[in-house]
Amino acid sequence: MNIKISNLITRYRRRKPQKEYRMALDIVEPGDGDPNSFGLYERVSRKLPEGVTSKMLYTDIVRIAWPAFMEFVLTQIVSMVDMMMVGRLGPWAIAAVGLTNQPKFLLMTMFMAMNVGATALIARHKGEGDYKRTNLVLRQALLLTFVLSAISSVIGFTFAKPMIRFMGAADEQTLIAGTQYLQIQMAGFVVLALTSTITAALRGIGDSRTAMIYNLTANLVNVVFNYVLIYGHFGFPRLEVAGASLATVIGQCTAFVMALIAVLKGNQFLQLRIKEGFKPHWETIKRIFRIGIPSVFEQLIMRVGMITYAKTVASLGTLAFATHNVCMNIQAMSFMNGQAFAVSATSLVGQSLGRKRPDMAQSYSRYTRRIGMMVSLLLAMTFILFGKNIVRLYTDNLDVIEQGAKILMLVAFIQPFQSSQFILSGALRGAGDTRAIAVVIFITVLLVRPGIAMLAIYVLKTGLEGAWVALAADQLLRSLLVLLRFNSGKWKSIKV
Repeated sequence: MNIKISNLITRYRRRKPQKEYRMALDIVEPGDGDPNSFGLYERVSRKLPEGVTSKMLYTDIVRIAWPAFMEFVLTQIVSMVDMMMVGRLGPWAIAAVGLTNQPKFLLMTMFMAMNVGATALIARHKGEGDYKRTNLVLRQALLLTFVLSAISSVIGFTFAKPMIRFMGAADEQTLIAGTQYLQIQMAGFVVLALTSTITAALRGIGDSRTAMIYNLTANLVNVVFNYVLIYGHFGFPRLEVAGASLATVIGQCTAFVMALIAVLKGNQFLQLRIKEGFKPHWETIKRIFRIGIPSVFEQLIMRVGMITYAKTVASLGTLAFATHNVCMNIQAMSFMNGQAFAVSATSLVGQSLGRKRPDMAQSYSRYTRRIGMMVSLLLAMTFILFGKNIVRLYTDNLDVIEQGAKILMLVAFIQPFQSSQFILSGALRGAGDTRAIAVVIFITVLLVRPGIAMLAIYVLKTGLEGAWVALAADQLLRSLLVLLRFNSGKWKSIKV
């Protein structure tokens, strides 16, 4: 089995895109762009650099985005299947799983933020053609991730029950199931973290295909074990919610083995050379931290805001919170559009700036946003036309179906704005401009979303719909602020 997996990955990894595939960025000469032009290029002219066509840009963008899109979409489908399978146990089970989301994401904050720094640095070094520094960043990022995730794992496992209680478990059954789910997740936390760092490194060089292969394989493993462990098929014990968590961890272990094989095989721009060791290289670690620390604050602010928001919604009761989690799960599917194209934006902007071509970074960002906008409109129409049918996949509870379908109308409305802010945030991160994103998240997720939700639920008594109006307000304002920052052009001169 290991040989087959290795051969599958090697078939793709032995292709060397930097030699066999000629990007639009390879057409232009390094250093021709003006790094001090800021936003003038966008405001004065939309003309492309000489020798570069729209088709070239679209090809580069889609080449990176489509594997990421497939990976994100199919991963989210698995998440939806998880929720559907768990949902058949009852609303209490949906609520139990939903209560674990924010504590888990909070514990992921540190290493995920460092991954942002690793991606930006690797993309920049790829643009410079410096493979030694690229691989040094990979090793240092893995070292940081191991240490940070191990600490988080111990904390999460030890304090799982208080966390679930704090999140607002409404009854003992939900509390026990949520605690079991979170503790099992924490047992596999280090493996998940290391895989995410390898994925971030691969995306930095523009390789989203390899991550797609191992993550999709892991998702299939997850679904199979969901079926046998949640309900106790084929002689396996019936573990219910705990079985769903265990199936997820088994899938994550599969992904880690495949990801490790991928970077050990590697190519000249990204290859894990274990013999070179994992001794701390403080200069590289400082550079990762320089980009990653603002992202730490961003993620902490986001988690505090999201936890406050989730607790506010949980106060409406188990049924409302179950409806909320179903809709959040569906909305997460729509994230895949913006997130996939954000992968393209991050990689291409970072590589362009590494070649000292801010004009190309500007062009890639504009064209990426244009494609994402078109996809977002298709998603909006899907939610409008088939909202009730989508919610019905999760549950046969009529109250959940009716209320969920109404909420999906709001989800449809925010699609273009959501896509824009994801993509432009990805471009800013590729440039290393993480401080601006942290400020935007502070304003929108920590202040606007929970503030409006509390007003709507506790004062205006508008219930769950009011909470989702708060979410829509957050997305609209976030989109505007990110756009203003991007148009300022200050990201073009940031040193990483």
